[in-house]
Amino acid sequence: MSARASHLDAKTTPRWHWQHLSTTLVEGDSRAARRTLWLLIVAAALLLGLYVALLGPTYAIAGALGLAAAYLVLRSTRWGFILLAAVIWILPFAAFPFKLGFTPTFLDAALLALFFVWLVRIATGQDRTFVFSPLGGLVLLFMALAMFTFVLGSTHARPTQQVLRQFIEVVISIALFFVSVNEIRTRQDVDWLTRVLIIGGGLCALIAIIFYVIPDVWTVRILDALARLKYPGGYGALRYIEDDPNNPMRAIGLAVDPNVLGGMMILAAGLTAPQFFSRSPLLPRFWTSVIFLVQVLALYLTYSRSALMGLGISLFILASLKYRRLLWLGLLGAVLLLLLPQTEAYVARLLAGLRGEDLATQMRFGEYKDALLLIGRYPWFGVGFSGTPDIDLYIGVSSAYLLMAEEMGLSGLLVFLTVLAGFFAFLWRTWRGGLAVGRDAVLLGLGGALAGALAAATLDHYLFNLTYPHMSSLLWLYIGLAVAAALVERAAPAAATQGDRSGKSNMVERDSGQEIADRGAAPEGFKELV
Repeated sequence: MSARASHLDAKTTPRWHWQHLSTTLVEGDSRAARRTLWLLIVAAALLLGLYVALLGPTYAIAGALGLAAAYLVLRSTRWGFILLAAVIWILPFAAFPFKLGFTPTFLDAALLALFFVWLVRIATGQDRTFVFSPLGGLVLLFMALAMFTFVLGSTHARPTQQVLRQFIEVVISIALFFVSVNEIRTRQDVDWLTRVLIIGGGLCALIAIIFYVIPDVWTVRILDALARLKYPGGYGALRYIEDDPNNPMRAIGLAVDPNVLGGMMILAAGLTAPQFFSRSPLLPRFWTSVIFLVQVLALYLTYSRSALMGLGISLFILASLKYRRLLWLGLLGAVLLLLLPQTEAYVARLLAGLRGEDLATQMRFGEYKDALLLIGRYPWFGVGFSGTPDIDLYIGVSSAYLLMAEEMGLSGLLVFLTVLAGFFAFLWRTWRGGLAVGRDAVLLGLGGALAGALAAATLDHYLFNLTYPHMSSLLWLYIGLAVAAALVERAAPAAATQGDRSGKSNMVERDSGQEIADRGAAPEGFKELV
């Protein structure tokens, strides 16, 4: 039968269906095909015009991008991790311009989408094994204790809708640990997620620097435009040393708070630094060095002393364990900090903080005193997350560990410190057991970055503050990725080692792209650890 006859037969069919449309466009005569194509174009244009008219150009573009992102995320957990990293690094405080009983944030959407895809994979049998990991029990205990203290605290201070949403975000962020160790199962998985985190940290730093160097009025205009996404706007969003506009401005980027940006840069720069010296860098060395310098500059512009201390500790640990040249790099940075005229105010602020002379440090001392008073009254399980039972007490202190003790008591703090001790011990044993050539940079980078951020957390609260749930997500994403990387290396064939840990290794190189296992079965190394 000819194409013309087929087309006529299709026209006699009373039911319109897609086969008829495809036949008309592909096999029909050219006139009918053109007419149908133009009708489709006009219909699509009308629908697109109606869509833009109803939502406005800004929301229309955002909606299209959101639909595209949702499609990609639902296809693979890899896209879910990418979306989550993008939200954390670039738009951590963005919220949707509508309410569902509460105002959902971009972070909510990214976390829920990632968990949804992971659970679907488990339900459909695509992931047939669950990797609990050596830290799984402690992490579950910490989650359970957080929920218990939240419920206990709600008996004397009813949580607001916002506090409830933020607490749920923190709990989901802790559970992100399990998604990471179950979905990151090969060296390729570890490497691409590490690249995403390094590049995301570089973009976050670049945005912060651009916001810092452009005129204030431009920065305020951008923040005002983002007010549609619930970002703080106006000149009040800009931050200065001691909140005095006569003092130097502090970089905030899109992280809202300079100390939070500083903490993000510790995690970013600590992960990036070892890649420059790695035998098998994940990115070209030139771009690695550029990204690292941008991250360090952004951290410097925050004028955050705790962040500078944290980065110093991170780099010192990395230099002590393997990358000796980082000591020279750190020494050069210290000399420039002390000698350059542009850094005199920075050095003066550092010295004032060490001597306890400036206002911010004195306020910290007052917060520590009040926090110890609260912990003394409620030592075991704290007061919860929504308020205190006594009017002379308050929740809030510039230390993540004291804040945790306020909200979860000494029991919660002890469990968290046990998680950290187990984490670093697990990484240490894995590293001492021998790694393939080029694998040290990822494992040590994650461990060093976390060590620096956790050290800075003694003087800042953002790692366990409900106001900054994206920092909890970033913390547990790093911990989960580090444990997953260690599990992958432990499951890999043993490498013959003849060198020491002084920075020179005589290891037998393995195939860094080796697949440890497919998604359907766990490797032997994983089975031993589950």
